[in-house]
Amino acid sequence: MSGGGCNAQTPVFACDASNATVAAYGFCNRTAPAAARAADLASRLTLAEKVGFLVDKQAALPRLGIPAYEWWSEALHGVSYVGPGTRFSPLVPGATSFPQPILTAASFNVTLFRAIGEVVSNEARAMHNVGLAGLTFWSPNINIFRDPRWGRGQETPGEDPLLTSKYAVGYVTGLQDAGADAGDSLKVAACCKHYTAYDVDNWKGVERYTFDAVVSQQDLDDTFQPPFKSCVVDGNVASVMCSYNQVNGTPTCADKDLLSGVIRGDWKLNGYISSDCDSVDVLYNNQHYTKTPEDAAAISIKAGLDLNCGSFLAQHTVAAVQAGKLSESDVDRAITNNFITLMRLGFFDGDPRKLPFGSLGPSDVCTSSNQELAREAARQGIVLLKNNGALPLSAKSIKSMAVIGPNANASFTMIGNYEGTPCQYTTPLQGLGANVGTVYQPGCTNVGCSGNSLQLDAATKAAASADVTVLIVGADQSIERESFDRTSLLLPGQQTQLVSAVANASSGPCILVIMSGGPFDISFAKSSDKIAAILWVGYPGEAGGGAIADVLFGYHNPSGRLPVTWYPESFTKIPMTDMRMRPDPATGYPGRTYRFYTGDTVYAFGDGLSYTSFTHHLVSAPTHVAMKLAEGHTCLTEHCLSVEAQGGHCENMAFDVHLRVRNAGKMAGGHTVFLFSSPPPVHNAPAKHLLAFEKVSLEPRQAGVVAFKVDVCRDLSVVDELGNRKVALGSHTLHVGDLKHTIDLRV
Repeated sequence: MSGGGCNAQTPVFACDASNATVAAYGFCNRTAPAAARAADLASRLTLAEKVGFLVDKQAALPRLGIPAYEWWSEALHGVSYVGPGTRFSPLVPGATSFPQPILTAASFNVTLFRAIGEVVSNEARAMHNVGLAGLTFWSPNINIFRDPRWGRGQETPGEDPLLTSKYAVGYVTGLQDAGADAGDSLKVAACCKHYTAYDVDNWKGVERYTFDAVVSQQDLDDTFQPPFKSCVVDGNVASVMCSYNQVNGTPTCADKDLLSGVIRGDWKLNGYISSDCDSVDVLYNNQHYTKTPEDAAAISIKAGLDLNCGSFLAQHTVAAVQAGKLSESDVDRAITNNFITLMRLGFFDGDPRKLPFGSLGPSDVCTSSNQELAREAARQGIVLLKNNGALPLSAKSIKSMAVIGPNANASFTMIGNYEGTPCQYTTPLQGLGANVGTVYQPGCTNVGCSGNSLQLDAATKAAASADVTVLIVGADQSIERESFDRTSLLLPGQQTQLVSAVANASSGPCILVIMSGGPFDISFAKSSDKIAAILWVGYPGEAGGGAIADVLFGYHNPSGRLPVTWYPESFTKIPMTDMRMRPDPATGYPGRTYRFYTGDTVYAFGDGLSYTSFTHHLVSAPTHVAMKLAEGHTCLTEHCLSVEAQGGHCENMAFDVHLRVRNAGKMAGGHTVFLFSSPPPVHNAPAKHLLAFEKVSLEPRQAGVVAFKVDVCRDLSVVDELGNRKVALGSHTLHVGDLKHTIDLRV
C-alpha cells in the first residue's frame, strides 16, 4: 500500500477496496458518519495498538489493512521538507515557495492569504497522490510577534491580533476547503500553533522548553488568544498545537482549562489537539512538572491532548492505564479525534487517486501560475519606508547599477525557515540584472559582516562609478531563527559601516533594501540625506528578486504596510521575558506593540509609502450610538464605565462607516484602508486598535467607496482586567489615515 524508493508513486491509504476482508469493516464504510466509523475502528483495537495512534509516527496495523502514517508535515509558506511526512524526489523535485508569512501579511490582502493556501494545498495533494506527502500539515504559526527580537517572528503574520486572525482564517480556509458540496471533508488538515503565549525561543539563555510565560488574564484574552479563537471558530481548523512553554506555571499541553476547557469546550474544536514535538517529554524531563513519565502521559491526555509529536505517549500510556492514572476511555477519546480527522481527509476511503483531488499530480506542482502568485505575493508585501523621489527608477536612463550587500545575490536566504525546495530562484541580482546592466559586490561575505569579511574598497568603487546603487543587507537564519532570538536591533556586524560608506561614495541615488523577518533600528539610514529610499522586503520567497525589481522599476506600485512596530535599539534594555503588553508608567515600562507601546519608534505599525498619493473622505458615520439595556440593568441607574459585550443589548447593534478613497496621483496602485479606534481610557484599554482593513486598487484620479460595518459589541469592546469583554461607554475616536471621527456611545 505504500511505495518506496525515490520515485514512489503509490500513496498511503487504508480501506483498500481490492481487499474484500478490509473493505467489509465498519470503519471502511464511506457512507457511515465519521464518528460511527471511528468508534468501530477503536472497538477493534487492543490497548497496546491504541497507543500507537497517539503519536505522529502512526504504526502500521496490517491485520486491519491500516498502513503506517506520518502526521508531521509542514506548509508554512509552501510544501516543506521540514517534518518527516513530506519529501521531494526526482518525480517532484520542488514546490512553490511563497514569501515568509511576515511579508505576505504586510500585503493586508485577505484574498491573497486564501489564494496562497489553495495553491499550497493543491501542491500538497498532488504530492500525496504520488506517495511524497501526508495530509496533515502543522501550519500556520499564528503567535503574536510581541517582541522584535523573537527569532520566529518571521513565521507569523505580525503583532496585531486582528491581522493575525484574518491571516489565520484565510490561509487555513485555503488549505482545508474541499469545495461547496464537500460537507465536513478536508482537502488537507491545517493546524494553528503554538498555543499559547509562545514567543520566547532562546534569549540570553532563557529557553522555550523551560520558560514560564507569566500572563495576565487580560493580556491572554486581549492579545494572545484572539487569533486561535478565530482560527477555530471562524476558520474551522482541524488542529491546534499546544506549545512548549508553561503559562502561569502550567505546561500548555497539560492544561485542562486551556485545552478541554477553551479549545474544545468554549470554541468547539472540530478536530484534534497535537503537542509540539516532544513537548510531553519536555514537561516531564525538562520542566519536571510530574514525578513519573506515566503521570506526564496521564495528565496530558486527560487535559485534552490527542496526538503526541514524538514517542513519549507510545512508551508510557499503557503503564499509565495499568497504574490507574488514566482510563482506557480517555485513550479512546483521543484516538477517536485523530481517526475522525483522517476520515474527513479520505484516508480511510481507499485509493485517493479515485477520490476528489485524485487527478492532481506532479504536473500541478510549480505551475507557471503558482510561481507567478509567489512573485505577486512578494510584490504586494514589499514595504516602501522612505523615498525622496528617486523611485521608481527608469530602466531606460540607467546605464549601470551597482548591486551591493551580503543579501544582494541571496537565494536560499529569501525563503526563510520551514522551507521546502523551491521550483527555482530569482535572486535580487538576477531580478535587477534583467532590467539594467549591473556590477555586483557583496561588500561582506555574509550577513554576519564581521570586520575581516568587510570588503569596503571594492564596494565603494562600484558605487562611485554607477548611475544608481542598490544596497541589499539585513539578516538570515544565522541572525534570527527558531531556538535563537536576537539581543540587538542594530544591523548585524559591520553592516552599518558598509551602508554608510557605500551611501557616501555613491555618485547617484543609493537605495537601501532590508531583507529580514524582524525589524531593525535603521534610524541612521532614515535620517541620512545620502540614502534616497528604503525598502523592507521580508524573506520574499523564491521569486523575491523579481518582485524587488518590479517595485524598484515601478512595474508594481508598492502597497505593503508594516505588520510590526520597528523599535529603537534602546528597547533591548527591556527583558524579552516580560510578557506584559500594557505600559507601567511607575517603572518606565513602555508596553508592547502599537496598541500599547508609549516609547519612540523607528517606523510604526502600518507605515508604508506608495508612488502615488491617496486621500480619504468620510462620507457617513454616526456621531451618537445608544445601547438599549434590558429593564432593571444596573447601568440604567448607576454610572457605568462599560457594559458587558454580550446579551440582548448587543443584538442589531451595528453601524456603517462609509469612506471615499481617491488616488490623487498619476500612477495606479493598491492601498490598504485601515480603520482604527481609540476607545475611552477604561480597563487599561489600548491606545488604539485595528477594527478593520480593506485593500483597494485604484487607477490614477479614480475614487472608490469603502464601507466598514462596525459591530458595537465585537469591534468597540475591550477586555477588562478579569478577561471579560466590555463595551466602553463614552467617546470612541475612529481613525482612517489623517481623518478622525468621534462617536459618543451611551446607554
